[in-house]
Amino acid sequence: MKQFKILFPGLFSLLFTGFTYAQSPIEVGGAMMYPSRNIIQNAMQSKDHTTLVAAVKAAGLVETLEGPGPFTVFAPTNEAFGLLPAGTLDNLLKPENKANLTAILTYHVVPGKWDAAAFMSKIKEGNGTAQLTTVQGGMIWAMVKNGKILLKDEKGNQATVTIKDVYQSNGVIFVIDRVLMPK
Repeated sequence: MKQFKILFPGLFSLLFTGFTYAQSPIEVGGAMMYPSRNIIQNAMQSKDHTTLVAAVKAAGLVETLEGPGPFTVFAPTNEAFGLLPAGTLDNLLKPENKANLTAILTYHVVPGKWDAAAFMSKIKEGNGTAQLTTVQGGMIWAMVKNGKILLKDEKGNQATVTIKDVYQSNGVIFVIDRVLMPK
């Protein structure tokens, strides 16, 4: 019985700390991302995601990403959008290109609430690569290189996850350094 008394507080502490850590706010773009807020509420606070938020608004996806989900979102930073060829973003934001913009943005969303541990497990199951089906219907491939999660799009471009496991009330956000493009 004495062993149980010694083990129990340590086990309780480990479990409690792990749960608290997984649900703790994370700073993204100079703002705290709170797990009690939805994807849009948090993204709107990040100074690194103003371009993404503007694109989501232009595509009419705000209500969807405020909905119950759950969604896993790969969120390109402003710098990532800046790496697109000159004029690409301005062209996509035009009302006549709303369908193309929507396709690109929904290509960054995977149904379900996946965290890094779930992706790592799926990558291990796939012998180093996990194939993910996006909300848009396309494929993204996840892999690990030098301890970082990389995503490869259908055009062969790669993005690196720079911040993982940003928990939301309706999903998880992963900050990425490139815009992913479907076929």
